[in-house]
Amino acid sequence: MEGAIAGEHTVLAQEDERYPPALLRLPDAPQKLFVIGNVGALQEGLAVVGARKATPYGRGCARRFARRAARRGIVIISGGARGCDAEAHRAALAEHAPTVVFMGGGCHKVYPTQHAALFKEVVEAGGALVSEHEWETSPRPFMFRMRNRLIAGLAKATLIVEAGLPSGTFSTADEALRANRDVLVVPGSIESVQSRGANRLIYQGATPIVDDDAFDERLCSLFGLLRQEEVTRIEEPPLTGMERKLIDALTAAPLSAEELFSLAVQEDGQAWTAAALNGWIALMETKGFITRYPGGKYGAQVKGGGRP
Repeated sequence: MEGAIAGEHTVLAQEDERYPPALLRLPDAPQKLFVIGNVGALQEGLAVVGARKATPYGRGCARRFARRAARRGIVIISGGARGCDAEAHRAALAEHAPTVVFMGGGCHKVYPTQHAALFKEVVEAGGALVSEHEWETSPRPFMFRMRNRLIAGLAKATLIVEAGLPSGTFSTADEALRANRDVLVVPGSIESVQSRGANRLIYQGATPIVDDDAFDERLCSLFGLLRQEEVTRIEEPPLTGMERKLIDALTAAPLSAEELFSLAVQEDGQAWTAAALNGWIALMETKGFITRYPGGKYGAQVKGGGRP
């Protein structure tokens, strides 16, 4: 029990009226569910999953769309992994909405261990940690693939943010299709290894989520009448036309400082020096418009709502 998450512990057998009907429809539904937290959170919602080694673009999109759904009272479902999964859970918590974490092993074996505080917050905020395994079961690699069917099964739709080939995220999409659930996909750069699986799903017929309006339309179609509160957009500080051109270029693909400078000079050579560009990069990072990638390039930072 050392390190276990505190909260109400419940074991749901299939005969229990609180057992989620959506999971009962699975051909291999678990005989029991082990739950820490609010059993009432186990309702059909939106699964948001993506790469563990997510890019800033992927993490930003996970936050962006999870928040838009959570604002409408939709439960956010994911697997608690590093990267996109964790960002989706945090986005739901930021909107004071319940979120459900399906664990790979037993609920007392927190994995990844760095997410113990996040899982604790999920339970305290009215969400739940769920597993088909006994409390003390240590997670093994094959268990994470098994739990993907539960993520997809409880959700009315699964939103894929980033997925490589092959990947656990891609397998979650397969499970959603097997359960006759919708698969929504955020497109990525064709040059991004992390987006190869996501883009392939779109090619195979998944619904592309190309902007906020496309996402909202799918939510309305899937969940019917939603709460009427207007979804607010994060207000942006004003940008000049030239700054917007540079931000748009970084939205399309990551660029090095040298490539950015070349573009700036090409567009408006009189106004830019290397020193001026470096100062602009620092300012845009501070304001949250761009972010530095591990390889040294820069990309546009996707905010929680609205345009990057």
